[in-house]
Amino acid sequence: MRRITLICTLLLFVSLNFTLVSADKFIVVIDAGHGGKDGGAIRGTYKEKEINMKVAQALGKLIESNMNDVKVIYTRKSDVFVDLYKRADIANKAKANLFISIHTNSTAAKTTTASGADTYILGLARSEENLAVAKRENSVILLEDNYNKRYEGFDPNSPESNIIFEFMTDKYMEQSLQFATQVQSGFSKVAKRVDRGVLQAGFLVLRESGMPSVLIELGFINNPAEAKYLSSSIGQRAMASAIYSGLEKYKKDFDKKQGRTSGSIAEAPKKETTRPEKEKERIEDTKPVTVPLSSKTLKDTVAKSESPASKPLFVSKNNKVEDLPVDNSKKSKAETPKAESVKPKASKAVTEDKPVQKDVQVITPKGAKASTAKVAAGTLEYRVQFMTGSTKLPKNAAAFKGLSPVDSYQDGGVYKYTYGSTTSEAEAATLLKEAKKKFGDAFIVRFRDNVRVK
Repeated sequence: MRRITLICTLLLFVSLNFTLVSADKFIVVIDAGHGGKDGGAIRGTYKEKEINMKVAQALGKLIESNMNDVKVIYTRKSDVFVDLYKRADIANKAKANLFISIHTNSTAAKTTTASGADTYILGLARSEENLAVAKRENSVILLEDNYNKRYEGFDPNSPESNIIFEFMTDKYMEQSLQFATQVQSGFSKVAKRVDRGVLQAGFLVLRESGMPSVLIELGFINNPAEAKYLSSSIGQRAMASAIYSGLEKYKKDFDKKQGRTSGSIAEAPKKETTRPEKEKERIEDTKPVTVPLSSKTLKDTVAKSESPASKPLFVSKNNKVEDLPVDNSKKSKAETPKAESVKPKASKAVTEDKPVQKDVQVITPKGAKASTAKVAAGTLEYRVQFMTGSTKLPKNAAAFKGLSPVDSYQDGGVYKYTYGSTTSEAEAATLLKEAKKKFGDAFIVRFRDNVRVK
């Protein structure tokens, strides 16, 4: 009898301990967009649902092999159709810490020279391009039974339906933005892809998710070169590694805020042994990769992603939902049939949207200081914030559209750019008016002793 009691006690202890360990895990839900009867975007032999699935599986394998305190949950593991609301339900029921929806971009044209990856967070689409992406991804609900009742009359093809996102507030926006920014950094630095930035649009799958969440567009399936790359095992592993690198940074910061150390598995030195070729491939699939700069496959995109002047704008985590800046300059001329008939030189990546520095008119406000160094200690200073980005740009960058003087400060690993400097509220209002001519979503920020006052 005593032995039975002891065994039961031990089993109870093990069960409780397992529950505590499981509950302590950081949960990531990976959503491979589309599937089954919903093929997503299709161009020739390339299918979005297949690219999404491969990258999702590669990402999950990297996480499971290298982060022992992270639990991975998939919304689908095979070629099956999953209702949009069920994808979010899976994440909500699992009480996930992060939701990652993986997709592949496309345009209305048969082919395009547009290229690059972007990451979306929930919000109102403030450009036709962003709205088109949201409409395409939301249109999957039309394949669901009883969709009209389930989504309360939401019509993905109606501009009026998208107005609901204007009045939404996302309490997870700051975390979503942080992760999205880190993912985009991974795309440019790890995978060497064109960085199209962090954008906003009204995605139903993000609206239904009760945790930090993003929707990733890996690249353009109707760009033949990009479709070929994303369909290759090398491309899929590189994109998965880029997302993984963003997750590593996000998780590290998350653990720091929770007062605990990250649970990534450190690789111990191992003695080199001869292994069968198939086993080598399995091992390689569990290691993040960094695409070398000399890679011939990526030659056309590296030059674009390395150019400071062509870096995209990012939304700012300090803005309200309705005030998030959008970079309309990223729209490629290649999206119009006329421009698509003009073949760009092979040695250049997508350069249609690159600003021309010599045509920029420099705007310098009266009474504005070029630096905060002239402001007396302890004095409240006003600047106008107009854009943010993952890298520091030179003060004469074409992306600033002629605004001068421009300064920057770092916040959460993101560079935030400001225009002008004054100690007068009236002058600050004048600065804001000038900045809004170039950046409609600019807003005033306050500093004291070169530190932002929030």
